[in-house]
Amino acid sequence: MKKLFDDVSEICSKVVTESYSTSFSLATKMLSPSIRQDIYNIYGFVRFSDEIVDSFHNYNKKELLNNFEEELKYSLEKKISLNPILNSFQKTVNKYNIDKELINSFLKSMRWDLDKKTYLNKSEFNEYVYGSADVVGLMCLKVFVNGDNKMYEELRIPAMALGSAFQKVNFLRDLKEDHEGLNRSYFPNLNIRNFNEESKLIILNEIDNDFSLAIKGIFNLPNSARFGVYTAYKYYLKLLNKLRKTSPIKIKSTRIRVPNYQKMNVLARSYVRYRLNIL
Repeated sequence: MKKLFDDVSEICSKVVTESYSTSFSLATKMLSPSIRQDIYNIYGFVRFSDEIVDSFHNYNKKELLNNFEEELKYSLEKKISLNPILNSFQKTVNKYNIDKELINSFLKSMRWDLDKKTYLNKSEFNEYVYGSADVVGLMCLKVFVNGDNKMYEELRIPAMALGSAFQKVNFLRDLKEDHEGLNRSYFPNLNIRNFNEESKLIILNEIDNDFSLAIKGIFNLPNSARFGVYTAYKYYLKLLNKLRKTSPIKIKSTRIRVPNYQKMNVLARSYVRYRLNIL
């Protein structure tokens, strides 16, 4: 009956994805059914880890993260966990032989979020982004290439760039929330009180460079993954362009969103390009 438990665990990972992120969930639905569940499984793990350090303010976050990590280690070794999110994640990790160092780097960045409030230099910032975002892109890439190590190495840098771009867009969008709700400032040497068009432009240029590198890799993904990843890319590009047109005063006073009707427009346009074989 382990299969029944695994099925229930994977349903939980899908529910987590759909509940926490309509945008990511929408893009994941555009992946081939053969790999869709594994991306849900990865997202569930990432989301629960992030929730521990970002949301559970009335609990001992360090203790929760320690327990979560210990249960993760057990699940990866024994290939089972009574935590359904970890059970489905371990299944994907073991299925695709995802490098444990990617998982360790991710958890290291999550641990920084427990205590670290500012990033004073580019090196620290890049290390955090690598652990919190780039490695997630690499975990997904392991699923996308399905054991093709040559393709994985060819697409590794673009996959990391896409993870970086997504994360930096999130940082820019959540500038107010991170500062006021979590007392965090991720962009190095950025004082939110002095955030202006000049400092916004520096961030935008960096994200533009990440996206330019990432799109080259998206076009070379296997057909099973290309449409879904391209949809996510186009959604974040839409969000970035909205932030580009938004004043620094508004960015640091409200959370910028892309309305659902615009998300559906992004999906429709991406689908047309995909069907015309111009991705």
